[in-house]
Amino acid sequence: MLNLAIGDFVITKKPHPCGNSQWLIIRTGADIKLKCIKCNRIIMLDRCECERRIKKLIKVNEVAIDEQKN
Repeated sequence: MLNLAIGDFVITKKPHPCGNSQWLIIRTGADIKLKCIKCNRIIMLDRCECERRIKKLIKVNEVAIDEQKN
């Protein structure tokens, strides 16, 4: 089970019809609500389906730490 948090970014295995595969997590719980970074479309998936579709999880804290190092 992935540790998903509001504000984290995910990259999905298959792209959205708009061509983007990066999503922002805007709600967590039994269902996960994702917002497409390119077209702002919002989708809701159950946790199990969402975790199956995720290729990579980018934690907000990791991005902040990487920016501080540079």
